Amino acid sequence: MSGSDARALSRSLLDLCRMRKLTIATAESCTGGLVAGALTDIPGSSDVIDRGFVTYSNDAKRAMLGVKTTTLATFGAVSKETATAMAVGALEKAGVDLAVSITGIAGPGGATPGKPVGLVHFAVAARDGRIVHRECRFGAIGRSAVRQRSVVEALRMLMELARGPQAPAKPRRQALSRLHPRVARTARRNAVKRRRPPRA
Repeated sequence: MSGSDARALSRSLLDLCRMRKLTIATAESCTGGLVAGALTDIPGSSDVIDRGFVTYSNDAKRAMLGVKTTTLATFGAVSKETATAMAVGALEKAGVDLAVSITGIAGPGGATPGKPVGLVHFAVAARDGRIVHRECRFGAIGRSAVRQRSVVEALRMLMELARGPQAPAKPRRQALSRLHPRVARTARRNAVKRRRPPRA
């Protein structure tokens, strides 16, 4: 993943959000504001990007995003639970339509049992209630590479939410509702035909 990937994704995301009139906030730990930087590097991004939270420490996560002390103590800063709480906190604090969070171990140090270097948790939250979490294990590819790939992944997740909820079930329900009356009518006709001879 290169800087050009992040730039292209940033342009596409901003265009989509502008078209759909969506606003974005970011909550970053291991990327230290790189996602917000990639987005605000594009001219005209101010009509989409509201703010970015750089919450590198646990204290910052608690004070700025409202992440609970029990969440951090129980699951750790690098976890699905903390990433989700960060995204929801950013969404609520900023009052935006979409928020993304990133928390991980970029390396070279910081690894713990079960949480190796290159482990990054992402979460995106939307005002309509959708929340998506993703865990990536990039491996020990170098601090800069982990951070760059994290930026691209965060932008991709924002794109997914910005496109809106997909509802492929609607056409299927309509098709089923059309089939049921036909089956019912056929059954009734057969029943009527069977009943007529005895009455005659």
